[in-house]
Amino acid sequence: MKMSDGVDLRGFTALCVAGALLAAACATGCGPQRVSSSAYAPQPEVERNSTKAEVLTRKAVERMDSAEASADEEAEAILREALAADLYHGPAHNNLGVVYLRQGRLYEAANEFEWARKLMPGNPDPRFNLALTLERAGRTGEALAMYGTALEVEEGHLPSMQALARLQVKGSRHDGRTDGLLREIALRGSSAEWRDWAQRELVRRSNP
Repeated sequence: MKMSDGVDLRGFTALCVAGALLAAACATGCGPQRVSSSAYAPQPEVERNSTKAEVLTRKAVERMDSAEASADEEAEAILREALAADLYHGPAHNNLGVVYLRQGRLYEAANEFEWARKLMPGNPDPRFNLALTLERAGRTGEALAMYGTALEVEEGHLPSMQALARLQVKGSRHDGRTDGLLREIALRGSSAEWRDWAQRELVRRSNP
């Protein structure tokens, strides 16, 4: 998938997912919220082992960072073990969603990001990842709204700013936020590609 100006979005997507993944993997202390889903059976409070879940989640992230062909499958197994230890460990759900997203299993990915979103109310990463999943599923309006939700949680969340601006430009869905997002990306985009793209779009918008 490419923008009209030839910028390859696949690299942008990988950078965004990686940033969200690492941030979520380091998160700790998810609360004992109950999330309604048929994917997992309820788990009594006494059976939760949050420390084990956190250790296993970090181990899974190390596997996900590996270039080995079996890395994601191994990470999935480890994350399932983490969730068996503590069903309500938000980072494990988020990272399992990333594994599914990499594999193109959009329904499963969205389900895990929904869990993570509810378990990590102050973290923008699950919302960003859910928005990316919705975008890949062709649900552009919902993706735009979810990117916006990530920015409500953390106003300066750069991956969400970049993804939201990109999708607005790609779909010609500009609104009152677009120019501000582009100006911010032009100043502090996560790569030279992002900064150059934002600068070009600002020039293009000022000279329709």
